[in-house]
Amino acid sequence: MSSFDETEAIYVRELGIDDIAPVYHLGEELFTSDLYPYLYRTWDEWEVIGLYNTDPEYCLVAERDGELAGFVLGTIITKASWTYGYILWLGVSPKFQRRGVADKLVDKVVARMIEDGARFMLVDTDPTNVSALKFFNRKGFGNIRQHIFLSMNLSKHEYYGRLIDYEHQKAERAGYRRSRPAIRARKPDSAANEILLNPLVSESQTTEDQSPI
Repeated sequence: MSSFDETEAIYVRELGIDDIAPVYHLGEELFTSDLYPYLYRTWDEWEVIGLYNTDPEYCLVAERDGELAGFVLGTIITKASWTYGYILWLGVSPKFQRRGVADKLVDKVVARMIEDGARFMLVDTDPTNVSALKFFNRKGFGNIRQHIFLSMNLSKHEYYGRLIDYEHQKAERAGYRRSRPAIRARKPDSAANEILLNPLVSESQTTEDQSPI
């Protein structure tokens, strides 16, 4: 009896404009506020659109029979002596997990980054994301460093809260509300500490079989 390798049916290609919405919605499904509040705050449509506009060659999707199976979004960071490949986001649809989708996506994007001069790879994730850590360790990533994120509710701060109240009152007197600042374009040569700003890869905290990779 012949066996069928499901990974052979997974096709990896560059992200297209029609993929932006499906990728964004898959990310919403994976990076939830209940599991990872920080991930939820940083994942939005501009993450997909911005990287699609600046680094399309490192934005890949995996599909099977036309159905989105997963995605990887990355960028290149060039410094004086090193060129870094940086995987910012990686997600696999629950329907296609544990079928080698994440392996294919990561292998493909790393190969492209090597072609463009990358000799060092970076990736980050939540320290409680055990399945992601196991996956990236298996792929050869290591040298783990912890990073602490701090937050502050400005409206509850003694000084900043007064500033917020003042701005609201000023806006009401002027009869308008300040619009949201425009999204800034990504810089091709990012600052080193930007590396710490985008954890990736959601996982389900129920069973290991339901992890996103």
